[in-house]
Amino acid sequence: MEVKTSLLDNMIGVGDMVLIEPLSEDTFIENLRKRFDHNEIYTYIGSVVISMNPYKSLPIYTAEKVEEYRNRNFYELSPHIYALADEAYRSLRDQDKDQCILITGESGAGKTEASKFVMSYVAAVCGKGQEVNKVKEQLLQSNPVLEAFGNAKTVRNDNSSRFGKYMDIEFDFKGDPLGGVISNYLLEKSRVVKQPRGERNFHIFYQLLSGASDDTLQKLKLDRDFSKYNYLSLDSATVNGLDDAASFRTVRNAMQIVGFMEDEVQSVLELVAAVLKLGNLEFKPESRCNGFDESRIKDKNDLKEMCELLGIEQSVLERAFSYRTVEAKMEKVSTTLNVAQAYYARDALAKNLYSRLFSWLVNRINESIKAQTKSRKKVMGVLDIYGFEIFEDNSFEQFIINYCNEKLQQIFIELTLHEEQEEYIREGIEWTNIEYFNNAIICDLIENNKNGILAMLDEECLRPGTVTDETFLDKLNTVCAEHQHFESRQSKNSKFLTDHSLPHNCFRIQHYAGKVLYRVEGFVDKNNDLLYRDLSQAMYKANQSLIKILFPEGNPAKVNLKRPPTAGFQFRASVGTLMKNLLTKNPNYIRCIKPNDKKAAHIFTDSLVCHQVRYLGLMENVRVRRAGYAFRQAYEPCLERYKMLCKQTWPHWKGPAREGVEVLLKNLQVPAEEFAYGRSKIFIRNPRTLFFLEEKRRQCLEDLATLIQKIYRGWKSRTHFLLLKKSQVVVAAWYRRFAQQKKYQNIRSSALVVQSFIRGWKARKLLRELKHKKRCEEAVTTISAYWHGTQVRRDYRKFFRANAGKKIYDFTIQRIMQKYFMGLKKTMPSMSPVDKSWPARPYGFLDGTHQELRRVFHLWRCKKYRSQFTEEKKATYEEKLAASELFKDKKALYPSSVGQPFKGDYVEITKNPKYQKLNSLVEDKVLLADVVSKINRANGKGAPRIFLLTKKSLVLADQKTGQVKASVPLLDLSSVSVSTQSDGFFALKLKEGSTSAAKGDFLLSSDRLIEIITKLHRIGATSADRNQINIDISDEFLVQFKQDKVCVKFIQGTPKNGNGVACKRKNNRLLEVSVPSP
Repeated sequence: MEVKTSLLDNMIGVGDMVLIEPLSEDTFIENLRKRFDHNEIYTYIGSVVISMNPYKSLPIYTAEKVEEYRNRNFYELSPHIYALADEAYRSLRDQDKDQCILITGESGAGKTEASKFVMSYVAAVCGKGQEVNKVKEQLLQSNPVLEAFGNAKTVRNDNSSRFGKYMDIEFDFKGDPLGGVISNYLLEKSRVVKQPRGERNFHIFYQLLSGASDDTLQKLKLDRDFSKYNYLSLDSATVNGLDDAASFRTVRNAMQIVGFMEDEVQSVLELVAAVLKLGNLEFKPESRCNGFDESRIKDKNDLKEMCELLGIEQSVLERAFSYRTVEAKMEKVSTTLNVAQAYYARDALAKNLYSRLFSWLVNRINESIKAQTKSRKKVMGVLDIYGFEIFEDNSFEQFIINYCNEKLQQIFIELTLHEEQEEYIREGIEWTNIEYFNNAIICDLIENNKNGILAMLDEECLRPGTVTDETFLDKLNTVCAEHQHFESRQSKNSKFLTDHSLPHNCFRIQHYAGKVLYRVEGFVDKNNDLLYRDLSQAMYKANQSLIKILFPEGNPAKVNLKRPPTAGFQFRASVGTLMKNLLTKNPNYIRCIKPNDKKAAHIFTDSLVCHQVRYLGLMENVRVRRAGYAFRQAYEPCLERYKMLCKQTWPHWKGPAREGVEVLLKNLQVPAEEFAYGRSKIFIRNPRTLFFLEEKRRQCLEDLATLIQKIYRGWKSRTHFLLLKKSQVVVAAWYRRFAQQKKYQNIRSSALVVQSFIRGWKARKLLRELKHKKRCEEAVTTISAYWHGTQVRRDYRKFFRANAGKKIYDFTIQRIMQKYFMGLKKTMPSMSPVDKSWPARPYGFLDGTHQELRRVFHLWRCKKYRSQFTEEKKATYEEKLAASELFKDKKALYPSSVGQPFKGDYVEITKNPKYQKLNSLVEDKVLLADVVSKINRANGKGAPRIFLLTKKSLVLADQKTGQVKASVPLLDLSSVSVSTQSDGFFALKLKEGSTSAAKGDFLLSSDRLIEIITKLHRIGATSADRNQINIDISDEFLVQFKQDKVCVKFIQGTPKNGNGVACKRKNNRLLEVSVPSP
């Protein structure tokens, strides 16, 4: 049986803040600190996950952890972001509910990392397959691209997202990802032109300069030195722990995986380089005759390089920085720009160029990752957006961000209460209204279409006349003076007139997270976000297609005199769309908190965490959750956890789980007002009741553990005793066996000794008897021998003198022959067949024998020598022997050919790809392939030809092309004529009337004449179906050329071209060949 743990097991602090007792801000912060100190960075508030940034790597995101949290109940294991991701994914897959995961928190709290963990978990638990894996990889690889272009180093975070991101991941009915759609909100484009001290521009600028190759930088006209670019801050150009070069390679790889084409990547890098070049433009005033100053560019080199990158005429862009054209109905008015306006135009162009490029990147990624099918899809949204921001100097960006967080807080409270109400109704428990702060009044202050701050800001930007930040503040003081959440020093409300913490050029809004002071300076300009039409039209004239896409309003054919929507209007519309989208989905919340401002591990700053807990509204979230019943759990796990507290339910309850819980609580005498029975869950009102159950369970577990230990120890002792008893029996049996074996071996050894002594005595006795018998037999033999000798000598003594001479002669001859053979053995010549040495005969009467032995020895060593030959070597020697028979002492060229081996294939026809076609045309095996010269009868000159010889035919082909020029069957060949000289000329004479004889005989020349004619002769000799080819050796012979016979005559002389053989035509009937004298 699988043992399941619980959220309540081995708790460090309290895993769910709903259960904290007593509930106060101090106990809340202390619980977070306690868990943070033990690396427990996740804590629940009901279904909401609080995530503390540990500023270090923790081993809690492994594949094993993914499997541990897969398909588990939300409260079954200790708090983890994987539990929320699994709950959302299973609800989407199994219950067909669209999900959204809202990740909020201030910069540096770990929102981006949290979104990555959610996406990686979903990617790990969903289906597999080639297409599914491709979609997952594209979704995951979109993050590095967006981080490079949308993240930057700030004083609070080295990888801070400077834009809001919402990604809808689309799934099919099986829960496999099909694609996704990304929406971006409010890119902090002002960072492109100016960064606060200690912060950097967007990552991509530093990554490009650090990681691009020298060739790429040269094409982009860039230098690696950061100090050469005005838009890059130098005090934080390099960041510890960030490898910009490696990140650039990662971004390039990610863009390739997502689906960017190489030309698109190049266009993007060119635009990034153009932004850097744009920041280096500086202007100087130039007086005109009308008394106005006109701006001029100081150094046009950067302008020239930027125009080359974008494909814009330099003069067009230069004019756009000096003049501004205002159109009204049918009139155009051109005014000059002073230096300040030119710098404004430059920065506005840089900001628009980068922000539009970023929006294009998001759209391009969406094209790649969007679902290809049009069927109904399940959707999981992941929102990673700025948290609430309260700085010393808060401007338009913080106002917009905090407005978005007000809307998110509003939807958070509404959806949380709605979820609570739905669960109560679903479980059949009476719902009681919960008192909570509704921040709708703050949202209305900001977004009201008539009197809202954004509406008044838009109205102020659009009205004619002089518009400044001060006039906007005056309007706010007039309209919002009586609003309870608006404060201003200059408003009609007298209680703020003496508030010195409120400067005159500021206003203060009391947000749900606290009061925020906003400086109105820059509100109007940032809301207008104007880009002069001249610059838009100049950009549209670029040759680069991407620039035309980014600036469609610059098209002269589509001039729109209508003022573009303001930044505030656009953001309010996009937030409204986002809120409608979120309301259609089931929400899941991750609240990110950073423990300190030093970006260091193991440091917990109470004041900073307290500030974040307040503006995230976490305490209010706990109060809402605890307003009804603080804890709820399904009957089955509840009974499984607490069944040991009651005898009726322990160890197994056989009835329904609800009845078992009722019996359990009745037996424990828990007051009825402390719990309620739902349809599938038990609801516990006060955490103290839950802790009471946990304490009783802990005591019971200790008792059960003691009981288990007692039973286990008894079982272990009995088992040990039985094992000892069994072992003693086995040991005794083995010992008795060993003792008997030892006794038997001793008896057997003694018997063997006695037997050996008896056998020895018997053997010695027998030996003595045999020796005596042998001596008797030897004595008889000796006496008999002596006696027989005496008899023989007596009988043959009278014949000795008559036969002594012949016997002595035979003995002498035998000894001489023995000495002769022994001496011949020692003086034997070598085994080489060409060794003609032989030992001298010692005696004249052995002359015949001596010569015969010499002949026999020579034949024997020749046989031995031949036995070492391979078949190939035998054939070679046979060819050499045949050549010797044909040409020795007949042809002057023969001696030089003796030392040359006959290779056969001299052009490597089987290996040379040039002659593969020619080789395929030849059916039989090629016996000889060489380059020969075919002699032209007209001038005596030679043309190179490939000469191929097989068993059935010979082929002449062109040396360059391999085209067959002539193929002659060997049956049509009658004879071959050669001279006696050292030349290589030979004539192939064909039989009259044969098909090959139509063009006449062939006169050829080759340095390997001996080998060619030898092979021809041997083919004729070994073939039974044709006659042997005749070889004519003469210094003068006739050759048939078509209808004429030509005499080829060989003479000795010195040719004009040196030492070679020369062939010259004398007349129509004579070819004269001059051969050098030997």
